[in-house]
Amino acid sequence: MATLGIPYFLEDRTGLLTGSDFVDVHDRMRLSVRCSLRDAAHTAYMIYDMTYPSNAQPAAALDYPSNNGLGSIMIHGRGSWQMNQYLVKLSPFGSSRNRKFTASDGQEYRWSWRTRDGFEWVCLNASGYLVAYYNLKIPGEPHYQSSSGCMFTVDESYPHLAVELLASLLIMRHIAEHNL
Repeated sequence: MATLGIPYFLEDRTGLLTGSDFVDVHDRMRLSVRCSLRDAAHTAYMIYDMTYPSNAQPAAALDYPSNNGLGSIMIHGRGSWQMNQYLVKLSPFGSSRNRKFTASDGQEYRWSWRTRDGFEWVCLNASGYLVAYYNLKIPGEPHYQSSSGCMFTVDESYPHLAVELLASLLIMRHIAEHNL
């Protein structure tokens, strides 16, 4: 893929944890989150990389128990883990909204909530480099029919981790929403 010098600006079409499409404003990447199962025991979501539509296999799966606690995560080609073992708190006594995970490239990444002005969620690598972030709709911004106004941004150097970054972000947002 050509290097353009700009990150992937993935527009979150609904802003909801229950399903959305994340489409790059320059049409270089498309990710989709769909609820695939909801019953009395659990709720499951699949993340699809729709950049290449012929890829119908889920790239990742998130499975939450019925009490909205943390369940399990599966990443295609990597395996599965309990969410609290995949996304580990930075400190036993620290905030649940600051966690780290090891991605498929073997590197450690850290998500944090509202630790930088202007950002809702921030993901840094071990060197402190901004890899991805998620922002809510700006107050006063007009409402658009096909967009929530929320934006998930992935640095141009990390498209190979976009699914893992999105999956971990969704878990972090679930932790915040359910005060886990």
